[in-house]
Parts: sequence; C-alpha cells; structure tokens
Amino acid sequence: MRMNEKQQTMTKLKHKEITEKIIGASFEVHKFLGNGFQEVIYQRALEWEFKQAKLPYAREIEQDIFYKNLKAPIGTRRADFVVEDKVLVEIKAIIELEDVHLAQALNYLKAYKLEVGLLINFGSKSLTFKRLVL
Repeated sequence: MRMNEKQQTMTKLKHKEITEKIIGASFEVHKFLGNGFQEVIYQRALEWEFKQAKLPYAREIEQDIFYKNLKAPIGTRRADFVVEDKVLVEIKAIIELEDVHLAQALNYLKAYKLEVGLLINFGSKSLTFKRLVL
C-alpha cells in the first residue's frame, strides 16, 4: 500500500517523537485546566507533565540576541522551554494566535540555533499549536 503525501510528510518530521510527547503533554494540561489562566499557570503544569514523561527540558533560558557583526549582544530573550536541547516550546494563553506570535517563535528558533519549535496556545477553547521548522 502506498502512503499518501501527508503520511509521507508525517514520517519525515524532524524530532517527531519529541514533538508528539510535547503535544500530548499539552493536550493533557488543556484537558485538565481548560482555557482562561495566565501563561505561567500553563508553564508550571506543562513542566510537571514533562517530568512525568521523563522529557529533559530547560525552562526560560536567557539567550543573547546579536546584531550583524556587533560583538556584544543587543539584548536577551527567554523562550518558555527547550526540550531535549532540540525543540523550542513557546506558550501563549490568548484567544487566537496571530502572525506576530509566529514571528516571535521563529526569531527564538534562530536565536537559540534550533531547527524545530512548537508554538502552543492554551487560551482558546480548544488547544491549538503550530509546528515550526527552520
């Protein structure tokens, strides 16, 4: 039996096992808490789920932001999570994800020198997420 294009794409996703665990943990958090809380509440709950899933992670690591050839950083940013040193996770708790949130997450991917990220929104009635790849 031949796989359709979507199935072929799914089997080739980079860091697929990690992102599936992160998404599963996110659905678990949203199922229990629902929407309507601040981001930090979802961060703490997701951190607990990562521990239960034995997913190595770092939370809110400060990353220098550089500009062109300047030797000194022009600022810093903190992504919500970096999981297994491979997948960036940025959490939102808003009604709807917008392009600006996508741009922020893509910039974090570049700053952290990672290829795969998840932008996860707990603020809508149903959990929504975007998988980002550089």
